[in-house]
Amino acid sequence: MAVDVNLIKQLREQTGAGIADCREALEESSDDMAKAKDYLKAKGLDKAASKAEREVKAGVVETYSHNGKVGVLVELLCETDFVAKTEDFKTLAHEIALQIASMNPENVEELLKQDYIRDNSQTIDALVKAAVAKLGENIQIGRISRIALGSQ
Repeated sequence: MAVDVNLIKQLREQTGAGIADCREALEESSDDMAKAKDYLKAKGLDKAASKAEREVKAGVVETYSHNGKVGVLVELLCETDFVAKTEDFKTLAHEIALQIASMNPENVEELLKQDYIRDNSQTIDALVKAAVAKLGENIQIGRISRIALGSQ
């Protein structure tokens, strides 16, 4: 069965997955976009697990200040400078910084378990794994720090 090119394009735009992966997902789901997204998500989590042991030696330190009252530093690590310079990676770092400013996790482990503030249907861990699937590299949150004015 031939998959409609427009459906592949639409799924690719919505998920960031590769053309071949989108075609496969649509074939497996009989052109059902919701099922195709679920298929890609499951496949992405499998990809994330296979990359988890790879060494991370590049990345960014994201800074965020909320009205000068709360400051956040996030070390987000990846395998190469190439990925660290992408907009998707920079956006992920910023979203994690916003999460820390808002939810004040004690450590990285607690942060990963938290519901994502922009979409409580997924956790921060799921957000990072989705980025791993999309960017094709191991991504890890290194260190986090949050300072609130007037607190100890």
